[in-house]
Amino acid sequence: MTEIIYTLDGGTYFNITNKCPCNCAFCIRTKGDAVGSAKRLWFDKEPDFEEIKSAIDAYDFSEVESAVFCGYGEPTCALDNLIKSAKYVKALKPGIKLRLNTNGLSDLINSRPTAKEICAVIDIISVSLNETDSDKYDKITRNIYPGRAFDAMLKFTADCVKEGNEVRMTVVDVISKEEIEKSRKICEDLGAKFIVRSFERGR
Repeated sequence: MTEIIYTLDGGTYFNITNKCPCNCAFCIRTKGDAVGSAKRLWFDKEPDFEEIKSAIDAYDFSEVESAVFCGYGEPTCALDNLIKSAKYVKALKPGIKLRLNTNGLSDLINSRPTAKEICAVIDIISVSLNETDSDKYDKITRNIYPGRAFDAMLKFTADCVKEGNEVRMTVVDVISKEEIEKSRKICEDLGAKFIVRSFERGR
């Protein structure tokens, strides 16, 4: 059975879709069928909200102070379910901190600005920066919006910062130290926190 909720290094994660407009060269999905406590994160059929709700109801959130939307897909590909799920969890567990790990392409995916509605229910937005210019970004992410994705990701990040949420940008340590420092500058100029993720650790 495919897990909708799983744990990794003590954290709680929501796997709500397998859809993604990217096929990143470093994607953890290429390393196996699951991570953490999950035995399988690939869906035979995309879950609807009732299935996600049932998984939430069955999970013990009593000791959970924070949770992350980040599974084997881009959560904003299931934007309605993301928003509904976040609202439902917060109603069940007031005070819980919710984070979204995203490629930042939600506006392209959903054909409209989305930062405001996402930031209304998600406390922390973590955007994968990945590279320092459009051409390099397209090469490493192999996204379906070549020439447009990089700028859209930056705009989404800036929009989230304007909403006043905690916003992070991340890169994976498969790029050079020089590119990491260039990424840091991009991130800081946007007003976001900068994080370097470990490829070996898968996060």
